[in-house]
Amino acid sequence: MTSRPRAIVGIVAVAALIGWYLFRPERAFLNRSVNEPEPGGMAVVLRSGRFEPRAHQGSGVAQVLEVGGSRRILRLTEFETLNGPDLQVYLLGSAGAAGRADLAAGGFLSLGALKGNRGSQNYLIPPGTDLGRFPAVAIWCRRFGANFTTATLAALQPGS
Repeated sequence: MTSRPRAIVGIVAVAALIGWYLFRPERAFLNRSVNEPEPGGMAVVLRSGRFEPRAHQGSGVAQVLEVGGSRRILRLTEFETLNGPDLQVYLLGSAGAAGRADLAAGGFLSLGALKGNRGSQNYLIPPGTDLGRFPAVAIWCRRFGANFTTATLAALQPGS
């Protein structure tokens, strides 16, 4: 083999590795299940919503819980979506955010990396967060700026 075909093979191999790293296609077939218990203590549901598809299918319930009168937790139950690279849990300033420009315009608050693409999980909401600024929660692919699935968080009426 001459040097030219070897160089082409090398370039193709490097491009394939970079493509694999960026897209991580195997994650679409691998699921990570999480089963965290509900937070202990007296919990009051402040807001609630069901996940709806955006770039990918999503299902389950998102609830903002006030625990012990001082901590706020985002709890996902019966949750399921496609796995992917660099998935994050974001409180969204706009329930319609679909891409990076929408995210920048509406604002967001990161609650950290998604723990699993299936099951029940809890995320601490920083103290002092104004929940009125964030009407939705999304599972966001940070690498590609894509909203996988969103739940619009409706405030619950007292006694409901």
